[in-house]
Amino acid sequence: MKTSGHTMTTTSPAALDTAQLSYLVAEDLKIAASLLYQAYFDDPLFMELFQADKADYEKRLRAAIREELAAFWEAAQPMVGVFDGESLVGVACLTRPGKSFGPGRYWHWRLKMLLTAGYVSTRQLLEKEALIQAAMPENDYHMLAFIAVHPRYQQQGWGDVLVRAARQLLEEDKTSAGIAVYITQSHYLPLFEQHGYRKVTSVRVGSIVGELLFAERESAATAANEENTHGI
Repeated sequence: MKTSGHTMTTTSPAALDTAQLSYLVAEDLKIAASLLYQAYFDDPLFMELFQADKADYEKRLRAAIREELAAFWEAAQPMVGVFDGESLVGVACLTRPGKSFGPGRYWHWRLKMLLTAGYVSTRQLLEKEALIQAAMPENDYHMLAFIAVHPRYQQQGWGDVLVRAARQLLEEDKTSAGIAVYITQSHYLPLFEQHGYRKVTSVRVGSIVGELLFAERESAATAANEENTHGI
């Protein structure tokens, strides 16, 4: 049994009834970083941001992911893990409304990123976040910054569990209008679309064009529908 962290409950596919969800604790971060590295190693956006054509791409990508997770931990942003017994098999990292996302990141994160990922990668990462912020019609929303499942567990429904967990976090935060996610690999679109994510716009970051999706908080969507119905 997973005993560390705060356990969550969420509806999952029948085949995953034994899966356990909990917030990550410090001892989970190293494994989480490894999962994210494997998931994003060949992502077109990350390959461009961290210059995959350079010999030290792997080193800089690993360092950047470690710093991102450290920043999430320090800012107490929600990081959710799905466990198969004691094994961490998937992770989702979100930012809450108005915190640690966008060009206003705190100075020590910028300094560490400059030292590990380099000036160009750090600048491009901040530019990416600024572009996404500018494209969003909402001001207060969660951002699903990272989501990853161990390669051995992919195509088995574990990603679905993580997307459901992110939705649960959203519904518990009444200050948030919804969850945004930026996708650069089209084969991931169906997973999010089946959970109510809809396209906001296409966003170009450098030479990479991705889709910015948004899922509205269910309680807010219900209220809006009721208001429209009453107006008919």
